[in-house]
Amino acid sequence: MNSGRPETMENLPALYTIFQGEVAMVTDYGAFIKIPGCRKQGLVHRTHMSSCRVDKPSEIVDVGDKVWVKLIGREMKNDRIKVSLSMKVVNQGTGKDLDPNNVIIEQEERRRRSFQDYTGQKITLEAVLNTTCKKCGCKGHFAKDCFMQPGGTKYSLIPDEEEEKEEAKSAEFEKPDPTRNSSRKRKKQGSPTVLPTCPSGRTAGSEGGKLHLPLPITRITN
Repeated sequence: MNSGRPETMENLPALYTIFQGEVAMVTDYGAFIKIPGCRKQGLVHRTHMSSCRVDKPSEIVDVGDKVWVKLIGREMKNDRIKVSLSMKVVNQGTGKDLDPNNVIIEQEERRRRSFQDYTGQKITLEAVLNTTCKKCGCKGHFAKDCFMQPGGTKYSLIPDEEEEKEEAKSAEFEKPDPTRNSSRKRKKQGSPTVLPTCPSGRTAGSEGGKLHLPLPITRITN
């Protein structure tokens, strides 16, 4: 229980010290670890639990587990000490330091300081979409962002409906005419050949490889 006096760092391990602690509590953002030799607990954020992405800390550790951690941060805030621990820079089987020069820790610290949170700012796109450019006369961008030079060629986007109409017209133009093909077939086939008939009623043809033609008819007069 807090006696009202500010906490001190006298009993805390030195910075970058490796020790084994017991998991006291698991939350959605990390796990609190008991620090041996003092009543203070340190937080292992989920980003420091593993080199892989961790969405649920409860899938990595559970209350009562013994884990190896490295003390990577000590900060006094509102008369309370905030202790940051890391599991991913320590071998959980042997307790060996995987980052003896603290290169990984320093890189993550610089990344955390340079990160800017824009979640509280509202992004309004309507004002930009309704803006008319003074250079090209098109909507959707400011004059300072226009790529067109004064007096240059203007470009506009073709709507999808117009593109579909153009494709339909080109397809109709390239489509073959079935009536034209049928007339060609008729010309090739031509009219059927009619063979002359003999007086006996037989058609002129060939028998035995010889061509038989109709005999002439002569009239007998008295």
